[in-house]
This record gives sequence, structure tokens and C-alpha cells, in this order.
Amino acid sequence: MAVIKANSEDVKVLARLMRAEAEEDGDAGMLMVGNVGVNRILGNCLDFNNIRSINDMVYQSPGGFEAPTKGYFYQRAREADIRLAQRAINGERTRPATNALWFFRPVGDCPATWYNQTNSGRYKAHCFFIPTQTDCPRVY
Repeated sequence: MAVIKANSEDVKVLARLMRAEAEEDGDAGMLMVGNVGVNRILGNCLDFNNIRSINDMVYQSPGGFEAPTKGYFYQRAREADIRLAQRAINGERTRPATNALWFFRPVGDCPATWYNQTNSGRYKAHCFFIPTQTDCPRVY
């Protein structure tokens, strides 16, 4: 059962985001990007107040994702990516992105914190960062 509202077009937008942000990290990495996106919608906290839909989350500016500024994001969603996006929408969570609201791809090691948020771990190219449970209880 879905943890956020999404129609078929929303699922495709999330699938395109996941692929554009983390295709090089495989299915697990793309699912983690989906986790971050879903958490931003669920959280309604910090940088993500009033982010209530997939479109709000994907196209948030400033403070959103880089992918919508790149042409690759606008390619048609693939069936495999749509299935991954639906898994994220259904609430499947993967560590270290389980409670994450942010991620980035560093040149070297992951820093312990990023903009005062705690590193929850690294998966391949990306480092994930979590809020405190006090700051954002809905992602826990």
C-alpha cells in the first residue's frame, strides 16, 4: 500500500528522477533516491515544509534535485524504473537512505555531517544524510 499519494504519471516522474540521479548505482541506489524523495514528502519539515506531492518534491527550487535541470531526466520512464519507483512509493526503505532527506556524490570520503545533518552511510557513489528525529519525526 502506498505511503504517499501518486497516480501513474507521478510514478513515472519519480522513476525518471531516480534513474537520472543514481542509475550508475544500480537498482538499490535508485531505490535509495526514491526513499529520499518519499521522505521529503512525508516529512513536512526543515527544507521540505509544504512539499506534499511528487511534483512538489521533484521540482522544488531552490533546494531540490539537480536532475530536472539536465536533459537526461526528460527521457521516457522505463518499465524497470517505474517498478522501482512504485516500490519506493509503497514504503520500501533501503539503508542507508531509510530516514534520509539528503544525498550527494562527494569527490572523496563522505563527511560526518553535511549542513548540520548526520551521515547515515554511503552506497556506492552517494552519501546519505538524516535529520534528527526531533527535527523531522515523520521520517522515522
